[in-house]
Amino acid sequence: MPKHLLTLGLLAALPLSALAETSADAAPVWSGTGELGLAVSKGNTDSETLVGKLAMGYEDATWRHALGASFLYGRSDDVENAYRYEFFADSGYNINDHSYLFGSIRNERDHFASNEYQWTAALGYGYEAIESETTRLSFEIGPGYRWAKLQGVRIHNNEAIVRGTMDFSHQFTATTSLHDALLVEAGGDNTFIRNDIGLKVKMTEALALKAGLETRHNTDVLPGTKKTDTLTTINVAYDF
Repeated sequence: MPKHLLTLGLLAALPLSALAETSADAAPVWSGTGELGLAVSKGNTDSETLVGKLAMGYEDATWRHALGASFLYGRSDDVENAYRYEFFADSGYNINDHSYLFGSIRNERDHFASNEYQWTAALGYGYEAIESETTRLSFEIGPGYRWAKLQGVRIHNNEAIVRGTMDFSHQFTATTSLHDALLVEAGGDNTFIRNDIGLKVKMTEALALKAGLETRHNTDVLPGTKKTDTLTTINVAYDF
């Protein structure tokens, strides 16, 4: 397994307690979750693969920031060392209790899809529709740009896009929660849609089991490539 993927997996699984250290005079700290588990993929690839995720966030009265990374590594249709990995970073400036302005970037490299890699950057407006102790629902929308390269050929598809997101979470009990995140990057050549839904059950204060279903859809794909992929995961999660 490539060293960079192994390192990312360890980061997703090991306690990151150092990031949670604070004092009475310190600014609010980052918090987040790391995941590591086995995936069963159906669509452009039928395989059993290793997956990992790391997501972190920070918010105060003025700013909100989020960043994260994920990877999928395994054998796909008898092809060795197939992988997909992604990095994202978002920052927002709070206008009031419900509205904010944001900027975001996302990079993805994928051996499974039509695009070998793609970069997206966007600016826009976000709105917190629901924010309570148990439920949170927010939306974002704004213009952006995508740089993408087709798999195996030197053809680039660069275009303006409209980026939209929906982020929903609900705490059913002290130990059980649901999270659903929708991302849409719509352009004239291709529209990319990803929905990631997961149910998490805590085993301890920090450790949890998480069952997830990720659906990815592209409206324009290479011949012989399916437009929709699904990824079912059972992960061990660590909250920090």
